[in-house]
Parts: sequence; C-alpha cells; structure tokens
Amino acid sequence: MSEISVTLRDGSTRTVEAQVGQSVMEAVRAAGVDELEAICGGCLSCATCHVYVDKTDEYDLPPMSDDEDSLLESSFHRRENSRLSCQIVFNDALSGLHVTIAPED
Repeated sequence: MSEISVTLRDGSTRTVEAQVGQSVMEAVRAAGVDELEAICGGCLSCATCHVYVDKTDEYDLPPMSDDEDSLLESSFHRRENSRLSCQIVFNDALSGLHVTIAPED
C-alpha cells in the first residue's frame, strides 16, 4: 500500500493509505475523513469531493473530463489545481500525493 497526504479544512494533515485502483476519494473516505463528503459516491454528479492537488506537474494525473470541468465550474472555490478526488484513480506513481480538501460551497 501507498500513502496520500490530506490537509483538512482546519489546516491539520493526515496520511491515509491508498490501494492501486482505488480513487483518491475512496481512500480518503475509507480512512474516516468525513469532511470530504462525496455525496454521490463517486458518480461524477455532485463535486462534494473537491480537492486541491499540490504540485500537479509532478504527477501523471488523468486528464480532466468535460463533466468534471463543468462540475468544478460551479464551485466558488475553484483554483487552477482543483480536481474531483473521485476522478483520480490511485496508482503507484501517485504515492506521496498531497491534496487539500476545498472549502464547502
């Protein structure tokens, strides 16, 4: 297993374990991080798993789909490094990935 570092809204950081093939959202939720709501369960329909990905240029992230882009467009907190964590499927190359949970909309 590999690890993902997650900064919570209060500024604290937790390290969570992730398995290859699991979405970042699934790994974070499985670790008990409830502030990443993920209301739709990863169906790409709510944007409540919005995160900021640190150092996006260091990781081979999947390209953002039009649907993901559209959902993020509705967020008041969108940034250049915004992604929906349900759309990032974990692999060994993402070990050490650091994400910050975006504020609630």
